[in-house]
Amino acid sequence: MRLHVLVLDGVFDLGLAALTDTLSTANELAGTLAQAPPPIAVTCVGVRRQVRTAQGLTVPVVPVHSVQTPDVVLVPALGVKMPETLAARLARADVADAVAALQQWSGNGAVAGAACTGTFLLAESALLDGHRATTSWWLAPMFRQRYPRVALDESRMLVNSASFTTAGAALAHIDLALSVVRSSSPALAALAARYLLVEARGSQAEFVIPDHLAHSDPVVERFEGWARLQLQQGFSLAEAAAAVGASERTLARRLHTVLGKTPLSYFQDLRVERAVQLLRTGTESVDQIAAQVGYSDGVTLRALLRRKLGRGVKELRART
Repeated sequence: MRLHVLVLDGVFDLGLAALTDTLSTANELAGTLAQAPPPIAVTCVGVRRQVRTAQGLTVPVVPVHSVQTPDVVLVPALGVKMPETLAARLARADVADAVAALQQWSGNGAVAGAACTGTFLLAESALLDGHRATTSWWLAPMFRQRYPRVALDESRMLVNSASFTTAGAALAHIDLALSVVRSSSPALAALAARYLLVEARGSQAEFVIPDHLAHSDPVVERFEGWARLQLQQGFSLAEAAAAVGASERTLARRLHTVLGKTPLSYFQDLRVERAVQLLRTGTESVDQIAAQVGYSDGVTLRALLRRKLGRGVKELRART
């Protein structure tokens, strides 16, 4: 397998290392399998002669114009983490050159993947239009506003759609690299994960801070404040709209634009966040916690936690 890592100036050090080290680990371990898959030939490719990481380290790269179309191209995160700095970084000329390379390689049959803020670069190419994707959870509002044609699900750690794979924040680079290994050898991917102490994790939802997302819009922020006080009483769209000073339609539209959720779905997210906090910091029973977040019994809460986070009560309490 021929794999290119497309490295831009100011690349996120941890993301780049996570991709290359995970892939090299898999290559080293392949020989221990009875049926070893072909090696993954990894090349760091750049659209500029000199590339430095966000921490100032030099990255040796092969010029983009001198390489063949890869089987797979991966885009690690840029070393900027907040919407304002990311928007400025995406406006630089090397991004346009990287986008052109991605479009050409994809048109020639390459599979493309990206993680964290690297997903923005992939989305800039318009290749993700009409496809599902994920990104760093705290950048979801920016992603939705910038790329409305992409079906974003920031709750997922990894999303596969057609010939594209996107991954969530920071350490999701490891999940992205393992997905490439898994495409040729599930056994090797499982072995590499064991050596790297990476457990199965399908969701970012457990790490999301809901009020951080809400603060990007005043109506959504007011709704979030109202909702936290109503978790035990229950949800009413009419009461919520009156409390935030907006019509029901306006409230629903703002929630969808910023968070990609209905008011009820976000209300449930806040219930889950509060329930997880109580599970990890107290000794109350599941039924008692369920009552505090507005559910009649623990069975309903258990089902919601499993559906939203992919984890059960015992797993959540074990991580305290």
